[in-house]
Amino acid sequence: MGIYLNPGNSGFQRIINSEYVDKTGLIDRINDSIGTVNNLICISRPRRFGKSYAAQMLCAYYDCSSDSHSLFDDKEIAGTEGYLAHLNQYHVLSLDITTFLSAAQRKGISLKEVPDMIVDGLLAELEELYPDCANGRGFADSLVRCVEKTGRKFVFIIDEWDALIREAKEDAVAQKRYLSLLREWFKSNNFTPKAVAAAYMTGILPIKKDGSQSAISDFTEYSILNPEGFAKYTGFTEEEVQKLCRKYGMSFEEAKKWYDGYDFSKASAVYNPYSVMCAVKSQEFQSYWRKTSAAESLMTYINMDFEGMQEVILRLISGEEIEVDTDGFENDFETFRSRDDVLTLLIHLGYLTWDRKEEMARIPNEEIKAEFRKILKGRNVNRKWMELLGCSEKLLEDTIAGNGSAVAKAIEKIRDTQYAPTFYNNEQALRYVIKFAYIAAIDQYLKVEELPSGKGIADVAYLPKRKSMLPAMIVELKWDKSSEGAVGQIKDRNYPAVLRDYGGEIVMVGIGYNPKTKAHTCEIERFYI
Repeated sequence: MGIYLNPGNSGFQRIINSEYVDKTGLIDRINDSIGTVNNLICISRPRRFGKSYAAQMLCAYYDCSSDSHSLFDDKEIAGTEGYLAHLNQYHVLSLDITTFLSAAQRKGISLKEVPDMIVDGLLAELEELYPDCANGRGFADSLVRCVEKTGRKFVFIIDEWDALIREAKEDAVAQKRYLSLLREWFKSNNFTPKAVAAAYMTGILPIKKDGSQSAISDFTEYSILNPEGFAKYTGFTEEEVQKLCRKYGMSFEEAKKWYDGYDFSKASAVYNPYSVMCAVKSQEFQSYWRKTSAAESLMTYINMDFEGMQEVILRLISGEEIEVDTDGFENDFETFRSRDDVLTLLIHLGYLTWDRKEEMARIPNEEIKAEFRKILKGRNVNRKWMELLGCSEKLLEDTIAGNGSAVAKAIEKIRDTQYAPTFYNNEQALRYVIKFAYIAAIDQYLKVEELPSGKGIADVAYLPKRKSMLPAMIVELKWDKSSEGAVGQIKDRNYPAVLRDYGGEIVMVGIGYNPKTKAHTCEIERFYI
């Protein structure tokens, strides 16, 4: 048993000794690929979506140096046809690329040398465990010899496969040498069919493109954009979260609000597993995303102001969906040609969820919204953002103060200079502008659209958060109608009725737009409960 070669099953043993949600059905999909031309699989997911757990599970299942019956006999995989046929039947080569990067940094070695470090480490263990197979041969020849002598092929499990691509983002030579090593293993007619039973690579990014094609083209890729049959293993399913909430006495509705949002056609709702487990164990719903390294770099990408990138982010924060073309993304951290490339990276990092059918992206849940909201309070936003946020803050002040003419002028300015829907020709377009204009309210208010109340539905309601001393606001929008009529509708249909529990003051805001004069108007009245 070695560190990389046949590392045993102790890692997975620790996992199932903790709170474990059974994801062993993933193994059956890998088993089905063995012996086929589709036995090379690359799974890409955001951080903290259980990639390393899956890698340790596969090690425990395939490793021929272990007896893992007791770990899997009561799991989902045990009910499948190929369970015993593949259990502990292969040599396993398990690599976490981040460990080699850490070793290189500690020793002051260039990232260009990491591929050689990987091969040297594997050869050293092979020579120790199977000296007759190595015997001075090169790595590939030694593995083929090992297969011939033992009758067992190798299952490659590579965790954080893209770590070097990410860390050496400005070192083309290091990237090229690393990709050449992977091609040597997985695109060689003299090695791959003879030695490789299956390969499972996992990371944040899909395989880097070489031109328009994958740099290691024989892999079948399942990214966060289209996980296909692996969707239910991307995170926790809704049923799994419901069971955890019942077990720990937590509100499923709150869990859904905080951690749901990654939707796939073959799995419906998928939840962030790390955050769900943190929430049920700590008995508190909050953002656990900020405790990951992914959160550190968000501002870097947002500040890449391709084609009004910052305005797009503000539109996302205000609750809009944004069309994204994901095809041009090079699957790396340095090649950005458009805002679509930056937004696609944010999808891969887990900051946005993407509807593949509609090709639209949005912020998925309250946890990620909290990370974006922090940007609004940060000091590193650029001048353009500061101007817009200042305008929005003044708009909020004028609204609460009842200064309707100032509100109308501010909305006019934002409409003309900051935000322009493709077609500003209906009430929905007006709604987008209003949500964008009141972006500064997001930190102190809960925004609710189409709130059922009284005898109708209020267009947008801003409900003050618990610690806020601000009044509640109901905003009614009218296209080609007067703002006075909008306020009249709020009163006639008794929209404030739904806010009885809030008590105190409610600001009723009617906003109208005249498409002939192209002017906004605003009427504000107060109501006390």
